[in-house]
Amino acid sequence: MVDADQTFVIVGGGLAGAKAAETLRTEGFTGRVLLICDERDHPYERPPLSKGLLLGKEERDSVFVHEPAWYARHAVELHLGQTVDAIDRAAKTVRFGEDGTTVHYDKLLLANGAEPRRLDIPGTDLAGVHHLRRLAHAERLKGVLASLGRDNGHLVIAGAGWIGLEVAAAARGYGAEVTVVHRGRTPLDSVLGPELGQLFADLHGEHGVRFHFGATLTGITGQDGVVLAARTDDGEEHPAHAVLAAIGAVPRTGLAQAAGLDLADPADGGGIRVDERLCTSDPDIHAAGDVASFPHALFDTRLRVEHWANALHGGPAAARAMLGREVTYDRVPYFFSDQYDLGMEYSGWAPAGSYDQVVVRGDAGKREFIAFWTKEGRVLAGMNVNVWDVTDPIQRLITSRAPVDPDALANPRVPLESLAP
Repeated sequence: MVDADQTFVIVGGGLAGAKAAETLRTEGFTGRVLLICDERDHPYERPPLSKGLLLGKEERDSVFVHEPAWYARHAVELHLGQTVDAIDRAAKTVRFGEDGTTVHYDKLLLANGAEPRRLDIPGTDLAGVHHLRRLAHAERLKGVLASLGRDNGHLVIAGAGWIGLEVAAAARGYGAEVTVVHRGRTPLDSVLGPELGQLFADLHGEHGVRFHFGATLTGITGQDGVVLAARTDDGEEHPAHAVLAAIGAVPRTGLAQAAGLDLADPADGGGIRVDERLCTSDPDIHAAGDVASFPHALFDTRLRVEHWANALHGGPAAARAMLGREVTYDRVPYFFSDQYDLGMEYSGWAPAGSYDQVVVRGDAGKREFIAFWTKEGRVLAGMNVNVWDVTDPIQRLITSRAPVDPDALANPRVPLESLAP
């Protein structure tokens, strides 16, 4: 069968899905391409939702992956506000949830992402309880933060991960009072460990954010639908006019599970289990982005990565694999964050317990440094804080797996490039 007679269906209208559709066309695929988005907005990028867009520094139109006319111009059939509620693997069809229409596919890509983890406590039905995952969430939250700033209102954030901290910074920028409730002992403890987590606690503390560590929310109280306070499991009550649940996300695997595709162990982050070509247990179905759990030979484990770069590169890799190209998806995980005057980039993977030393190059007190997580002298991950144009050598240090002298690694006078083979 020539590709002009084939139909490729992409479920999920985020960055991974949109870049996969683009790649199919740039790689010369001439068949039918359907991109199915359950949101009514055109595919967009998510980082601005908790950064520039939320702060009012970026315009709404800047978040979209392509201009609206791009899809028709490249013969990509864009279905906005549509859901797929079933996959028939034997018939090779997907069924739309709205009217039951079925569409045949020759290849199918699942790029339907993740959804915010919900607070399972009393009071979450109040109007002042928010999540941040979608463009509509960001637009609503932007108005809430501006209002809190004008009225000296209080925002309580459940969770001190990246989303929670970025929203805390934005809220303080508007002048709102902010309390962050986190069950760990420092922000970002599961990602950065206590060594670097404390840096972010100090940063936010200097900007007036209050932290309540070692606690979780147990209830939200309100009156006439309005949030008034948030309670924690240690008996504390925090004034609140709005609450943000920023306690992580869960991969949207229901569609894959119902179709009988193999899933990854929830203990390993869950998601749809794929191979190094991002192919699922069905050879005609691939998965990419937040929903995919892929094997990473460098780290000798499965990873499910919920960051922008994974969607940016994973969607195109899956598209090329669907076309039969040789693909091995082994990108080093990468993400970035901006909070107040601190900008950072992180490359690698070094969860708690995987490293034996943190080496710092530069001045952590001035927040101009690079931190390296190492094990037996090998660099597992690196984070540059207010130091730029070092991602490539950091990633080369990681991928080389070569032992590095920690004194040289810590010495800013030793060029990073000289340490990376």
